[in-house]
Amino acid sequence: MSERPERRTGARAVRGDKLDQPQEQRARVLPTLSFSQEAFGVLSERFARLMGTAGFLIGMTVFVAAWVVWNVVAPSGLRFDEFPFIFLTLMLSLQASYAAPLILLAQNRQADRDRVGLEQDRARDERNLADTEFLTREVASLRIALREQATRDFVRSELRNLLDELEDRALIRREDPDDKR
Repeated sequence: MSERPERRTGARAVRGDKLDQPQEQRARVLPTLSFSQEAFGVLSERFARLMGTAGFLIGMTVFVAAWVVWNVVAPSGLRFDEFPFIFLTLMLSLQASYAAPLILLAQNRQADRDRVGLEQDRARDERNLADTEFLTREVASLRIALREQATRDFVRSELRNLLDELEDRALIRREDPDDKR
């Protein structure tokens, strides 16, 4: 029988060539960056809010106008971006490539807040509807119960009817003020 020589090099030298076991974790050269979703979301909302202001639009217009004027009017030795303004285009494209995802992230966060708000409004509306239906049933039951209650006028009219009926039967006599016995 011939035995194979073991091939072990580097990190695998410790574990061997076992394919059924995971490899050991390797040390990372670059540190892992971790961002808080909430902090990044707040940053994107602030950025989107800034991008939508009149001050930003006016400032960007002044910046581009100054860039163009400088690179057209300045002496040729001081110009840093000739007529097609490729560097300006590159800068504006870079700014737009960062602005668009940040604005979309801010819009998504706003949509999430709106959705949560709508769900809370819907739940509050359902509770209000249930409360209104309950109160409606209670008012209806009170009305029904009050119809069965004897009011003062009802009792008086019933007593008058009984008195008239007894007089008709001659069981009692009504005293006349003219009759003096």
